[in-house]
Amino acid sequence: MQQLLIATTNLGKVQELFTFLSDVPVSLVSLKDVSIIKDVEETGKTYRENAQLKAIYYANLSGLPAISDDGGLEIAALHNQPGIKSRRWLGYHATDEELQAHLQKVAMELPDDNRKAVFRVVTSFALPSGEVWSTKGNIEGIIAKTSLPLLQGYPFRSFFFLPSLNKYYHESQLTEEEMKAYNHRYKAITKLKKIIQKQLSL
Repeated sequence: MQQLLIATTNLGKVQELFTFLSDVPVSLVSLKDVSIIKDVEETGKTYRENAQLKAIYYANLSGLPAISDDGGLEIAALHNQPGIKSRRWLGYHATDEELQAHLQKVAMELPDDNRKAVFRVVTSFALPSGEVWSTKGNIEGIIAKTSLPLLQGYPFRSFFFLPSLNKYYHESQLTEEEMKAYNHRYKAITKLKKIIQKQLSL
């Protein structure tokens, strides 16, 4: 069976992508499964550039078709920051705990009339030949003052509230159907699946 590499070191993303791609007739493998420990510097200036850079890098390194993505949290009152620098919001590659603690401080200072935020993601699929395709997804919400417990790999989701559902963007609150309807990565992957199936002749 054709293997498809989930090229991310974020364990939360690995789990989510394995779930979202479970209905595609391929053998999903992680970087750990193929003994890849190398990381790639994200030098792109956009989500798309970073997602494609990583997908192409790991596809070339592994000799397997690969999926990678890049995304971030954009807070309206902060002029859409941290955005592409979400993981390095503190000036370095911060831990989930550090980022959650920082967002707690930010959340308390945001104006009540402007707490809007959006999660954006671009997911890329690359072949070892260097060909690459990308799709995107997003979800709008607000930054709440209080949070739910930390989700491993997703330090900002515990503060992200969906007014239309009256629920947090958190696996402890969303049903499977709601997660598929609202998850920004699922939206991107759903569009990417058709490309994967065509290019791998599935």
